[in-house]
Amino acid sequence: MKILEAKNIVAGYHKSEILHGVSIHLEHKEVVTIIGPNGAGKSTLLKALMGYINIFDGKVIWKGEDITHLKPYQKVKKGFGYVPQLGNVFPSLSVLENLQMGGFTQGKDTIKERMGRVFELFPILKQKLSAKAGTLSGGQRQMLGMARALMTDPELLLLDEPSAGLSPKASEEVFMTIADMHGRLEKSIIIIEQDAYQSLSISDRCYVLVMGKNEFEDEAQNILSNPKIKEAYLGG
Repeated sequence: MKILEAKNIVAGYHKSEILHGVSIHLEHKEVVTIIGPNGAGKSTLLKALMGYINIFDGKVIWKGEDITHLKPYQKVKKGFGYVPQLGNVFPSLSVLENLQMGGFTQGKDTIKERMGRVFELFPILKQKLSAKAGTLSGGQRQMLGMARALMTDPELLLLDEPSAGLSPKASEEVFMTIADMHGRLEKSIIIIEQDAYQSLSISDRCYVLVMGKNEFEDEAQNILSNPKIKEAYLGG
C-alpha cells in the first residue's frame, strides 16, 4: 500500500528551480534510498517533502490526502519525522534536553514512554543523558538526531545523509541502528545517502536522481548488481 506519493515535483529556492518533475512513492513499512551525484536535488527533494521549501508544481500525497503545501509542523502532526544532514541536534543542550525538545508537544507520560523506546534503540544515549550534545562523537550525534525525531513517534522518517562526515566504523554503526530501528518500529524510511552501498543493503528500493530529474528506479538489490549503475553512481 502506497502511503506517500510525490508526483511530478517541481521545486527549488526562491525562483531557482532545482527539481524538474521528480516522482517517487513509498510503500507502508518500506525503506527507500535515493542516490545521485552532487547537485542532483536529493536533499532538495526531502526539504520539499517536509515543507521547508516551495513546491512550484506537482503534488505530495500522504495516505490519499493532498498535503503539498502544508507547513513542516503540520506534516509532523501527520506523522513525518525529518533528520537533516546538518543541525540535527542542539549542541549546547544536553542529550536529555534534546530528547525533551523532540517531544515538547507530548505529555510527560508520553515523553517518558518514548524515551524508554529510544534507549532500547540507542543505549549509548542513556549513558550520556547529562552530556552536551556538542561533545558527542559524530556517530552519537546522528543517533541523537534520529532519537529526537522519534520522540513524536512518526510513521515516516526522512534521513538526509546519516553517514555524512563519519568514520567507516561509525557509519556502519549508524546503518546497523537504522536497520534495527526499522525492524523493531516498522517505520517507513527514505534515506538520502552518499555511502550508497550501506544504505542500499538495508533498503527495499532505490531511485537515482540526476540534475533534478528521475534517471532510474529499481529494487535495491538489482541496483547493487547492475554494473552500469554501479560504475556510474556507486564508484564501480
